[in-house]
Amino acid sequence: MADCCSPGPRPLAPPTANVTVKAGTAVEPSTKAASRGTGKNDVVIPAGTFSMGDPFGEGYEADGESPVHQVSLHEFRISATTVTTAEFAAFVDATGHRTESEAFGTSAVFHLAVKARPEDILNRVTDVPWWLNVRGADWAHPAGPLSHWSDLPDHPVTHVSHNDALAYCAWAGRRLPTEAEWEYAARGGLPGKRYPWGNELHNDAPGAAAHHCNIWQGEFPTRNTVDDGFPTTAPARSFRANGYGLYQTSGNVWEWCSDWFLPKYYKTCLAAGTVADPQGPTIGRGRVMRGGSYLCHESYCNRYRLAARSSNTPDSASGNLGFRTVAL
Repeated sequence: MADCCSPGPRPLAPPTANVTVKAGTAVEPSTKAASRGTGKNDVVIPAGTFSMGDPFGEGYEADGESPVHQVSLHEFRISATTVTTAEFAAFVDATGHRTESEAFGTSAVFHLAVKARPEDILNRVTDVPWWLNVRGADWAHPAGPLSHWSDLPDHPVTHVSHNDALAYCAWAGRRLPTEAEWEYAARGGLPGKRYPWGNELHNDAPGAAAHHCNIWQGEFPTRNTVDDGFPTTAPARSFRANGYGLYQTSGNVWEWCSDWFLPKYYKTCLAAGTVADPQGPTIGRGRVMRGGSYLCHESYCNRYRLAARSSNTPDSASGNLGFRTVAL
């Protein structure tokens, strides 16, 4: 699936790239894994039942945000932030993991964010020309080969595929959240709201910060006024945390979930009544992504709403896609 702020499935390697697409290095769980996922960044999400889905009828029909249905969850622990570049660097240093973007040789970078020589900008992505296929763009070089993760150590790691995220989880002794866990935690204890802080996108109170999240301001995709202070990713602990202590569950970067994506899945859930700890469908056309990103804008992609959902193929990666983890 491609939308304004997602480049869609990874394109075929251009003939000039001379690379072979292959999975990243497999990382098996070990007896020492639990010590790496210490949970110092975790928040406890209490058990409960909530209404999952779009109560406002604002979602895209193809995304399957409706019908609203009841979901019950056991208590779980989830990281307050997305995995940062520094945290991912520790994983790579310990394991030698090679991400799929590195194996492929290219990844998608937003056209206004590229830091690369002209010869490394291979082509524009079909149907979403604001995405450029950049040789040498990967988790360690998020804007292209002339950038480096060490300049953004507290920002979300990007250019990681679903498969890369699973490899990190195996090393850390953790897992990806289910889609239901993600939405429940992202809501922060505010039932039926549009955003983690309420129903209004901006804060109009005198003297208060106007922006609650990192999304696009201006005219997408050519002019970003950067009113929220961030042209691309923001540090993982930017803006105010939600009621459960999670940061930036709206905007900044898309977040991988464990579920397969199937638009009609919510209809199946509604027919089943209250669903306990759902794991998602057994098949799908990609893996679920949640939260939207710094490229979302109401004129093209208002998927920074809590109920919004999208998907991509498990090997896909881009400059606005990361993940957070859950304790085993």
